[in-house]
Amino acid sequence: MLKLITPPLLVHLGKRLHGNESTEIYGLSGDYCSWEEAIDASTGYDSRIILEKTKAALLKVKNGESAYERDSVLFDEIQYSWPLLAGILWAAARNGGVLNVLDFGGSLGSSYYQNRIFLSSLPQVRWNIVEQSSHVGIGKAYFEDNNLHFYLSIAECLADTQPNVILLSSVLQYLEHPYIVLDQLLELPCDHVIINRTPFWTGLSDRLCVQTVPSTIYPASYPSWIFSTPSFYSYLNEKWKIIAEFESLDRLRGPVKILWRGLIIERRKHVTSMM
Repeated sequence: MLKLITPPLLVHLGKRLHGNESTEIYGLSGDYCSWEEAIDASTGYDSRIILEKTKAALLKVKNGESAYERDSVLFDEIQYSWPLLAGILWAAARNGGVLNVLDFGGSLGSSYYQNRIFLSSLPQVRWNIVEQSSHVGIGKAYFEDNNLHFYLSIAECLADTQPNVILLSSVLQYLEHPYIVLDQLLELPCDHVIINRTPFWTGLSDRLCVQTVPSTIYPASYPSWIFSTPSFYSYLNEKWKIIAEFESLDRLRGPVKILWRGLIIERRKHVTSMM
């Protein structure tokens, strides 16, 4: 009876005071001057625990026991990013149906398993993940097959194969020097790049924050960039053409209004006029 007549706001406050509802704050916060300063403001994380959790989740997806994994969390149904899939299939169509992906920072194959039902219709698929050594070791032991391959570096991947599309999904913002890595990737002989799950804002300069992960996923906080839309797009426009922009699935809160975006870009063709 008391619950029925108590205003919802008081019930909500009561739960918080008595510990029945989480008051944990997660998302992006702060405005740091350097990577070192952001590191000092972070708790860090136990990468081995996170990796083992991701491995266990993706093995269930691989074996058909679960539908989909994202950031080590399992879902009952696949949450497709249709623009991402369209970009992948577009790149394959422009290469005679052959798909050869360089998935930089691709974990243990999350994007591959997310889209494999559609990829299976292509005549040739090769998915190459460049990752940290701990991921590569587990990837080779548990996930590598005729389609999925793991490498320690871009150079090691290129020594084996020639990708025709580069995928950067939820990775650039976690790099200390994202533009150095992006420069290296954009110099490769590959004309198609897909950027996904990346935070932007309308400010004129990139903003360095700390991202706090909900403890229900895993206890961690680490530096993360929010990229300036005008600055990032200007950086691309000289040599690359933006074919499409799209919204990403992420919805983390932040100190500014964050636009979680994806981009499909193509190398510009410099045509010399004939006289």
